[in-house]
Amino acid sequence: MRDILVTLIILGSLPYIFKRPYIGVLMWVWVSVMNPHTQGWGFASTFPFAAIVAGVTMVSLLFTREPKNLPYTSVTGVFLAFVLWMNVTTVFAFHPEIVYDQWNKVMKIMLMTVVTLMLIKSKRHIQLLVAVVVISLSYYGIKGGIFTISGGGEHRVWGPEGTFIGGNNEIALALIMTIPLLHYLQMIVRNKWVHYGLIATMLLCAIAALGSHSRGALLAITAMGAFLWLKSRRKVSLGLLMMLVIPPLLAFMPEHWTERMDTINNYEEDASVQGRFNAWWMAFNLAKDRPLIGGGFEVATRELFNLYAPNVMDLPRAAHSIYFQALGEHGFVGAGLYLLLGLLTWRTGTWIIRNTKNLEEYKWASNLATMIQVCLIGFATGGAFLSLLYFDVPYYLMAAMVATRMLIEKELKEKASSVIIEKSKGAQPQFGNLSPSQSQRIARDSG
Repeated sequence: MRDILVTLIILGSLPYIFKRPYIGVLMWVWVSVMNPHTQGWGFASTFPFAAIVAGVTMVSLLFTREPKNLPYTSVTGVFLAFVLWMNVTTVFAFHPEIVYDQWNKVMKIMLMTVVTLMLIKSKRHIQLLVAVVVISLSYYGIKGGIFTISGGGEHRVWGPEGTFIGGNNEIALALIMTIPLLHYLQMIVRNKWVHYGLIATMLLCAIAALGSHSRGALLAITAMGAFLWLKSRRKVSLGLLMMLVIPPLLAFMPEHWTERMDTINNYEEDASVQGRFNAWWMAFNLAKDRPLIGGGFEVATRELFNLYAPNVMDLPRAAHSIYFQALGEHGFVGAGLYLLLGLLTWRTGTWIIRNTKNLEEYKWASNLATMIQVCLIGFATGGAFLSLLYFDVPYYLMAAMVATRMLIEKELKEKASSVIIEKSKGAQPQFGNLSPSQSQRIARDSG
């Protein structure tokens, strides 16, 4: 039944994608993030839904009359440079005979991210994109939260097998990133039942993240919570809410969960942590030997560990860190581009927040930029311990941030121009709830 339902939804969307290619982006995000076909047990589990959606979207993109220019900003420039550099390192990879599958997978994600940047333009598009990401991940949050509660937290929560978020650590980080986006949707919905439903979903996502027994997730949610508190205008009420919610959640988890979390303080004695350190040093030593191009995709091999790992007796393993993964696979140039991409995405959010301050009609944009920044804090912290360099959700959030800035910048310029024209006619213009002097400042900053 699930196979039939997923098939009907995806195939039924194709005519709409031909008419409105941005719907293809939304369907692609749903299929690639949620992987709904993996929830079936029949033919749909291996059916190439993503390829079909992507193909129809690309055809629709060619013929649509809707705006489809790629926004050129510092973020998109660095993003394209990073994608180009990954192709360069692939050419010079240590093991070119085994990198194709990973290269093919990553390039599909990057191509569809470019398509997302080209087609997501309006406020409605942006909010639908965020909603699809939230729905895709919240499914596992609700499912995992109920599983954790019913089992008393004894068993680990896992993600869909064979996906980026299949592991317990990976699904935990994805769910942690979902919580700020749920909070954003909570701020913009008007239906009180949907509002309460989003609150319940946030709670279940948090419980599911704890139920994953992931130590990195605990660090990520701590860092994210601290940043959210710092950014909040209601620090007292938010602080009280955290004190009321967090202790009961932690007390609910079983004793062996607490013992596992306590190993964070004794990492020197933890074999898993020491194995990750060994993989990090291996990636660093490889990058030192090949500082420009690194080793390319698929460097977690016995041969390379024998050459570059401090402990050659340890089993070859992935970098378990977005930073060392970028360093080992794409060298210092690739790692630098990746870090710069994150920094510029953050600064884009800061620009949105600064330029929409006190503008009620753009409160949605300010709130969205803030919540995406909270997501980035969680990803930057939890990603330090996971090989999620190519996880697609952060790239879609980057696209949402760029689209929001382009939209706000365009509208502010138009309004600032009208203010200047009115003033030249001797009128006393008002820009939203700002004074004429503030309107002139916005005109200057956005133009």
